[in-house]
Amino acid sequence: MDSLRYWVLEMHVDGFRFDLASALARELHAVDRLGAFFDIIHQDPVISQVKLIAEPWDLGEGGYQVGNFPVLWAEWNAEYRDTMRRFWKGDEGLAGTVAYRLTGSSDLYEGGGRRPHASINFITAHDGFTLRDVVSYNEKHNTANGEENRDGHNANLSWNCGEEGESNDPAILALRARQQRNFLATLILSQGVPMLQAGDEIGRTQQGNNNAYCQNNALSWVDWRLDHPQQNLLTFTKLLIRLFHQHPVLRRRKFFQGRRIHGSEVKDITWFRPDGQEMTEDDWHNWHTRGLALRLAGDAIEEVDTRGRRIRDDTLLILLNGSHEPLSFLLPLQQRRALGVGAGHARSHWAVIPTPDTREKTLCP
Repeated sequence: MDSLRYWVLEMHVDGFRFDLASALARELHAVDRLGAFFDIIHQDPVISQVKLIAEPWDLGEGGYQVGNFPVLWAEWNAEYRDTMRRFWKGDEGLAGTVAYRLTGSSDLYEGGGRRPHASINFITAHDGFTLRDVVSYNEKHNTANGEENRDGHNANLSWNCGEEGESNDPAILALRARQQRNFLATLILSQGVPMLQAGDEIGRTQQGNNNAYCQNNALSWVDWRLDHPQQNLLTFTKLLIRLFHQHPVLRRRKFFQGRRIHGSEVKDITWFRPDGQEMTEDDWHNWHTRGLALRLAGDAIEEVDTRGRRIRDDTLLILLNGSHEPLSFLLPLQQRRALGVGAGHARSHWAVIPTPDTREKTLCP
């Protein structure tokens, strides 16, 4: 505790991320969210006021505790990582789970009194594949680590787009680039806090090594000499980050309610099928539902700024196509401006979607 206070008071850090944080919550053997460590943290007048982020698992039995940390804590949301990897590699039956992850994972955090910022959303981290390797390898390739490829995680939920490892096939390269954009767009446009691994914005590869902690060489270094595809990916990432900062509807401090707020014409969030009709209960449970749209109402944000003024924003329409084929969307009727993001394996289109009161403006080729 003295060390933590030193880093806050003397070094002025904003907070801490605790590795294998479930180990800190173990009382004898079981993980206890009311454990003594948490009591001390919450009662400390210094540490309780900074950011507290848990890697909510350890190696022991019962150590996986995503969604179970106390109210002051944010968590690396591994459910987000796994859901989005499965969705974009083509798994079916995920519509409802994807919806929870896109909207801040209220199923994990709202019941315990936490807000969307408790969800640290990520696709990759320092452990595991880089983003480029997630779309380039089906299997780990850790032979260089000297443990006969036994180390590292075996269940990577990755898809190589048709060829294992590096490829010269233009179609495969285009698909991999599209998949990286799909992941990045989903990450940045989801409610919660996006966590981006350094190098993913430029397509860094570890050549399929998902446990490269022991590789102090070019395999784990970041090479800033960018080729044209890497420059394009960096530009695209910058665009997404700019959207994130420009639109408070993407950074809500409260979970969506699915109802009209303060007399707004539309609900704070509405889900649509590709035919422009609202999603039904059957749609959510349909194993083959792969395309969906969510409308985030900018005039239904139930929050105020630092001066007590109500926050208002554009209304955004986000389109997702997780299938392997192109999918046409019929836009729902909406009087206010809508920004749409469409993505799919077979085709990606990133543009402001014209409505009666807007003109089309291309954001990214």
